[in-house]
Amino acid sequence: MPPIFEKLLKIIPESLFQVGFTVLAVILVAVLLEFIIHLVLGKALNWKHSVPVMLIAPAALGLIFLLIIPIGYEAYLAFTNMAAKEPQFTNPAFGFDQLLINLSNIFNQPILRDEFFFPIFLRTILWTAIQVTFHVGGGLALALLLNRDLKFKGIYRTFLVIPWAVPNVVAVLAWLGEFNYQYGMFNNILRSIGLVPIQWFSDWFWNLVAMNIVNIWLGIPFMMVILLGGLQSIPRDFYEAAEIDGANAWQQFKNVTLPMLQPVMSPAIVLGVIWTFNNFNVPFFINTNSLETSDILVTSLYRTAFQSPNRYGFAAAFAFVIFAILLVVSIIQFRVSGQSKEMASPKKKKKIVRVEVAEGEA
Repeated sequence: MPPIFEKLLKIIPESLFQVGFTVLAVILVAVLLEFIIHLVLGKALNWKHSVPVMLIAPAALGLIFLLIIPIGYEAYLAFTNMAAKEPQFTNPAFGFDQLLINLSNIFNQPILRDEFFFPIFLRTILWTAIQVTFHVGGGLALALLLNRDLKFKGIYRTFLVIPWAVPNVVAVLAWLGEFNYQYGMFNNILRSIGLVPIQWFSDWFWNLVAMNIVNIWLGIPFMMVILLGGLQSIPRDFYEAAEIDGANAWQQFKNVTLPMLQPVMSPAIVLGVIWTFNNFNVPFFINTNSLETSDILVTSLYRTAFQSPNRYGFAAAFAFVIFAILLVVSIIQFRVSGQSKEMASPKKKKKIVRVEVAEGEA
């Protein structure tokens, strides 16, 4: 190593030096790529679209190395029996039959030491349903409150957004202390009212309860912000017309607010389902004792791949099964919510409008 680098390592921590070197290498590669594109497309070929290509190229290169190549390698692993032990690690079997074996093992053998796929899958569905219900319900309630004329509304909104603004891992680690058996806030409250403290990290049921409490606290602000934006976009004229017709508050909410919020709420719910289904931080860090009965699909996937027994090929196939489940759920949600009709082409929408106009004239 050159002397200058040795001196820098004495001043700068090695990990920080490695990060800086990686960032510098990425910048140099991006600059070199831009220069080559400019020379080839801009100077040599004199192509008029060379500038847009130069702007897109770094992002495309990043997507290739950070997304496409890893997914491609994972697809390759799904066709193998690669594992941490030999000879599967250095010389794994590859083939379509091995993919079928991996898929069969997912549904017929324990995913973890004792837990099978379907109990974990049902637990994940329950976890997702509870979270999305509380996120949408709590977020809508707070959004309705903030949409009214209130003093210091900006301050309230700022405090309510804090759980979402705090880094996810930091918030979860802070919550861990609140569930401590001896010093945690919840057990101190239970002791003060004469109840028995709860083993939040040892009992599978209470561990699931703790997971849900933390993620509900983290998820409501995001849904509140989305729905508040939707509420503020509803014209006041609709409510004034409803009041003239004699509609009470509930009827206005049912017949005006909810229908007008559907274009905003439906994509938010789909995103909420996907994010909650794939939520790793909260279930993993709250489950400090690695209880298999508290794991959901994504945490089970992590333990299968990177903890004992380190079955990489099996875990890769498992990851694609999770992706297929989410894809099907998302398609069903879009179909049920009617978002697929909202995404009709402009020409089709014009035809629909013209037909309605023609029918009105007739």
